[in-house]
Amino acid sequence: MAESGPDGLSFRQIAANAGVSHQAPYHHFGDRDAIFTEIAFIGFRTLSADLAAPVRRDEDPDPSIRLLERYVNFALANTGYFRVMFRSDLCKIGESPDLQKTADSAFDTLVGTVQTIVGVSASVDDIRVVATTMWSVAHGLATLLIDGPLESKIGTLSDR
Repeated sequence: MAESGPDGLSFRQIAANAGVSHQAPYHHFGDRDAIFTEIAFIGFRTLSADLAAPVRRDEDPDPSIRLLERYVNFALANTGYFRVMFRSDLCKIGESPDLQKTADSAFDTLVGTVQTIVGVSASVDDIRVVATTMWSVAHGLATLLIDGPLESKIGTLSDR
């Protein structure tokens, strides 16, 4: 998928890469939706683990920048997963309670890390607003770096 993207993914290609018969993926997954659901599961679990790494409030650069950098680095290192996780035509989160729970867990991990950064003085609602804003900024930056003209114009976030 790294070479062809999600739109170019085929059962035949999956089978060839796995060294199995061209029918094996159909028997295991059933259809493309099931494959994309599994890809999204893996992606959200990996993202959650990346965001859960300890963040110290006294880090330099600002720990919130470090958290944004983790999200962007995940997207850049796992572009295939990233593209599937956030495309509603491929990743039907609303149709899979387990996938919804896994995606929510990634966001909850971010919320917990934001709470560590801002401390106990902020309200739960304020922390969720900050987490949503950070997720949105990081996602937009990651998308621009992957698909847009920013790659050659920006170093690491911690350099800025």
